[in-house]
Amino acid sequence: METDKRPPGVGDGGGDGCLVGVIRLPVKIVAVLVVLPVRVVWELLVAGGRATHRHALAPLYAHVVEPLLRALGWLLATLLKLVFVWPWVGLWRYLITPVGRGLAWLGRGAYEQLLAPAGRILMTYVLRPLGTALAWIGRGGLRYLLAPLAKGVTWILWALAMTLCVWPWVALWRYVLAPVGRGIAWLAAAVHRYVLTPVGHGLLWLAAGVFRYLLRPVGLGLVWLVVALYRYLLRPVGLGVAWLATALYRYVLRPIGQVLAWAWNVAGRIVAALWRGLKWVGRVLVGWPASRVYRYVLTPAGHAVREVWRTGRAAVREARATVRRALFGTPPVEPTRSRARTLGSTTAAGNTPAPEISLHERQG
Repeated sequence: METDKRPPGVGDGGGDGCLVGVIRLPVKIVAVLVVLPVRVVWELLVAGGRATHRHALAPLYAHVVEPLLRALGWLLATLLKLVFVWPWVGLWRYLITPVGRGLAWLGRGAYEQLLAPAGRILMTYVLRPLGTALAWIGRGGLRYLLAPLAKGVTWILWALAMTLCVWPWVALWRYVLAPVGRGIAWLAAAVHRYVLTPVGHGLLWLAAGVFRYLLRPVGLGLVWLVVALYRYLLRPVGLGVAWLATALYRYVLRPIGQVLAWAWNVAGRIVAALWRGLKWVGRVLVGWPASRVYRYVLTPAGHAVREVWRTGRAAVREARATVRRALFGTPPVEPTRSRARTLGSTTAAGNTPAPEISLHERQG
């Protein structure tokens, strides 16, 4: 026979608390006396409105209102055309268009039968001969009167321009600037030939003498001095310093460095041996006892404390669930949760038994 380990009241629907019962009764009374009548009246109004729309308003609109609106629209459109469109169409078609065509025919006939012949006669017998006579008079006046006058005026203006603008500058250049320029050029040539050229030759000869008899010997002396200083002083001193540095490195610094390297290696080996010894001593004196204490003392004590903590927490959870059920009742359906294993128990809340494992087997 299977045992039911659920708490009492779970799943049977009869675990309501006292607080829930006190609140639920007034709510049910208010719902029956207020909400239910209002909902019934609302549903009746909705059903009546739908029936009225379906059986009265829709047929009335389809068979009466819509045809009436269409007839009123056609009548209004016809009235608007009669008042605003047809009078202007009749005026344009039966008055303005015939009058315009008659005026156009009259104007075209007057132009073809009156204005065109009169214009041709006026052009042929009046305007063209008059224009020819005026052109002949103009050519004669231009050739025999205006051309000599223009030539005379042009010659006067040319002479005046030459007198005022050209001849003074030509005279200034010919009798003033050209002689002065030739005199200045002759003076410059004389200064160059008899002053600047001898002075330049003298300066060049002086510079050549200074370079040959002063700067060149001094430069050669300085070069010989630098060469002698390098050959007989700097080079021997440099060779001596190099030989001394080579000997110092070969016979002093390199042996000292080798000795220091050997001593560093020996010291490293000694320090490594001491460190290994210290590690072995620490492992023997500290590590192994600490591991034994942790494995055989602290671990069992921790497991015992953890089991006690779990047991106390499960007890507190059960007490809290009991108080909640007493105050608020139990929900109709609640998923079954597996309880934690207590100290010394080997089965969970389900039907599957847990394996029996002792503390020593778990540690081993």
